[in-house]
Amino acid sequence: MIPDSYSLHKRLAMKKNKLSRKEREQLQRRALILQAALELFSEKGYHNVTMQEIAIRAEFAVGTLYKFFKNKEELYKEILMQTANLFRSALSNVLEEKGDEYAQVKKYLKTKCKLFMENILLVRLYFAEAGAGVSISVKRELETELRSFYEQVIQKLACVFEKGIQKKFFRPLDPYYLALAFDGMSNAFLFSGLEDPDRHPVDTNLIEEIFFEQIYLT
Repeated sequence: MIPDSYSLHKRLAMKKNKLSRKEREQLQRRALILQAALELFSEKGYHNVTMQEIAIRAEFAVGTLYKFFKNKEELYKEILMQTANLFRSALSNVLEEKGDEYAQVKKYLKTKCKLFMENILLVRLYFAEAGAGVSISVKRELETELRSFYEQVIQKLACVFEKGIQKKFFRPLDPYYLALAFDGMSNAFLFSGLEDPDRHPVDTNLIEEIFFEQIYLT
């Protein structure tokens, strides 16, 4: 199961009261299928999972899967798109808040780290090389959409840095490259923590100290 407040099941609950019983049941089945696929893809890799195995894990007949998804590629794509949307939505909301730009960037980092740690299965799948097994057309479509999502977040982060520069919170450097540098540094810490959490625990305070020591003016 995807942990805590960002699970597929809990996100579905937000829509629950607006749907009919049949619609709620369909959404629940779809979520269970996606969860089963996520677990298997993360455990075995895209190549080594079949629709039959996903059906068994989800406790449905394989025909039920095909009522929701035409093939394994579509399932895989849906999981990755949900992951991208989850991160984009949560991080964009933080970056669109009013207030101190320094505090915004710090909150962005903490939100990103929280999302990352609470959705380890999703993150592993998102960045896995297993996706090379999907068709060229699906892979190309995924890369285009995921790149677009990432660019949207980076642009919003750059806007926050730009406002901070105007207010003389930060050194007058290119805000877009500041956004790339900050996001890249956080990724490096997160992936090190993912590979060896005992040796490299994720420390947001340390990331802030290293990064802001170079650019923070106030």
